[in-house]
Formats: sequence, structure tokens, C-alpha cells
Amino acid sequence: MFYSKQPLSKRYKLIYKIAIKYYRGRRYLLWYLSGKKFSSTYSNSRLPFKVKDHSSVLIRKLGESEMYLQHNKIKNLSIAIKEINGILILPGEVFSFCRLVGLPTKNKGYVEGMEISQGIPRPGVGGGICQISNLIYWLALHSDLEVIERSHHGFDPFPDNNRVLPFASGATVFYNYIDLQIKNNTKMTFQINLEITKKCLEGDILASSEPLYTYSVFEKNHKFREENNNYFRSNEIWRTKMIRQTGKTVGEEFICKNNARVKYVPAQFQANYSKVVN
Repeated sequence: MFYSKQPLSKRYKLIYKIAIKYYRGRRYLLWYLSGKKFSSTYSNSRLPFKVKDHSSVLIRKLGESEMYLQHNKIKNLSIAIKEINGILILPGEVFSFCRLVGLPTKNKGYVEGMEISQGIPRPGVGGGICQISNLIYWLALHSDLEVIERSHHGFDPFPDNNRVLPFASGATVFYNYIDLQIKNNTKMTFQINLEITKKCLEGDILASSEPLYTYSVFEKNHKFREENNNYFRSNEIWRTKMIRQTGKTVGEEFICKNNARVKYVPAQFQANYSKVVN
């Protein structure tokens, strides 16, 4: 019988690296066999009609994570946005975050920022660029663009800290097989613009002609629950569709359902948790 003297930690790391190579190779193959036309055209001129804008704070205290990772994140963001800022999504094209940004490496100037693995924050080269994909996903939900691929963390690692958007309304990415892809099924051209200011990452989506509709995104059925001393958080993301000129509601659309394991004790369960601990 074959017996490996390697410790489990090394064997699992090897399996993990092999798995990453496999999934990345499969994604490369899909990129070339899918028949999708990916966005690759940039413009320094802003399109005339604003669809949606939003900003997110750059530095936030997240649990007990090291603050230097938050500051390093800003450097990573400044590198990544150069690959996206001004990108046009022409009719029939697909925006792919991973194809545009590429693999974050030290050779490109990326440094260690915070990334989440199995709900645990840890340093990782390029960590923090998910803040861009989160912002773009939120902008896309307010447009006629169709989100055709999006993932979110299966863990909720930190308590809310001045959260302004619904829980799990972002999009995590990991080169290249966990991607954010958005398709333009309209006759208009869209443009994504990004900028880092002193305190925020700012972005907007513009269009070549005035869109007929506007959208309002909200959550339903948000709740925490406890199962066998583990905590979970869930909600649903919906949006209201309205005629831009009149504000008349056309209808509501279900976007997705989110469920995540919580890595902290939610406030509503803290009294019971203290009793158990004591």
C-alpha cells in the first residue's frame, strides 16, 4: 500500500494548487470555445447618459483584521481600475472582470491585501480588488445589462459596520474561474468608469442613449438563524423596474437568494452565547 510521509497540510496544499490549475485551465478553454464576444474597447470620452453611480468607502475596520491590509488594498485597487476604467460594453458583448484585470501578481505591482478564504481573512497578493467587482455588480443591477455570472462568499466574516447596501449584494472574484460577467443584450453601448478619491472608490455606468427604465434594488426576508450552535444569515435581492420619464413602476424582479455561514455571534444571539460560554 502506498504511504505518503508528507504531512496533511502539505498534501492538501498540493491538491489545492492542482485544483486551481485545473479550474483555471478549464476557464481558459471556455473563454475560447464559448462564442462570447468579450469587451475590449476603451474610450476616454464619457458617454452622454448616466445610468447609475455609487461610491464605497476605502478604509473600514473589519473585525480584528490588520489595518495595513486595508491600506495595501488601495494600491491594489489603483492598479486594477486602470484595466477597467473607460471600458465600453457594446451591444452583444460580455464584460468579464477576470479577463480585463488579469491575474494579480507582484510583478504587476500588486501587494498583499486582505482576502477571504473559508470565511477567514488572510493576506493575499491582490487582496481587496473584490471591492471593484462589488461596485460594478451593484451598478449593473441598476441597468438594463444582464448579469450572467456572479458569485458571493459562502461566509459572513464580519459584523455590519456602517453597511449601506443589502447583505450579500456584492460579487466576489478569484482569477479566473470565479468571475463577474455582464452581458449587453440591448442596442445601446454602456461604459464603466472608476476612480479612487481620498476616501472612496467611485464608479458609474453610462449609456450611449437614454435608457427607458430605472431600477431600485432592495432586499427581502433578511434574517439570522441558529443551527447546532452555528449561525447563518440569508436574504433575497429584488429590484423594482420603473419608467425613467414618469417614475411609474412596471414590476418587481427577483435577482437572487443568498445564504452564508456567519463567523461571528449576531447581536440577537449574544445573550444566549454568553450564557453558554459562562
